[in-house]
Amino acid sequence: MTEFERQLVRSFNTYFKENGIKGIAFRLKQHRFSHQYLDVIVDSLHPDYYLGIECKSISTDKGAKALYFTQHFTTDKQGSHQVDRMSEYLRLSGRKGFLAVELRQGVGKGRVAFAIPWKVVADRFEAGKSGFKVEEIREFPEIERTGSLYLIETRKWVEE
Repeated sequence: MTEFERQLVRSFNTYFKENGIKGIAFRLKQHRFSHQYLDVIVDSLHPDYYLGIECKSISTDKGAKALYFTQHFTTDKQGSHQVDRMSEYLRLSGRKGFLAVELRQGVGKGRVAFAIPWKVVADRFEAGKSGFKVEEIREFPEIERTGSLYLIETRKWVEE
């Protein structure tokens, strides 16, 4: 589990506890020869917190200009792309989904994260686009931080 995923899970669970919301966020253990449909699962009877989240992190200080579907997402041995697998998982489970993208900006500069609704990701992938440029990522809602935790604002992050 990456530090970004760990912080996101911790942020959701702290938010639930502090606000008296029945819910839990967790990351399924990844096994070498099995699919991992997404990075973070959020379970709650509250529809705003019934989520599937894929996390990606790119280093803009090292020259990353975009998040690419070919480079940053996987394709399994049967040729099934990660975007298709997650889209199907979200459809079957009834969860809302989003792609959380962390931009690492280098030493002395804070990391920033953005939420891209999964429908936008799936539509762009199906249209044959290569991915998202960093400038495009920055146009989506920021996943703001307070200290070491992210502020949980799912209504702002997920489009219906």
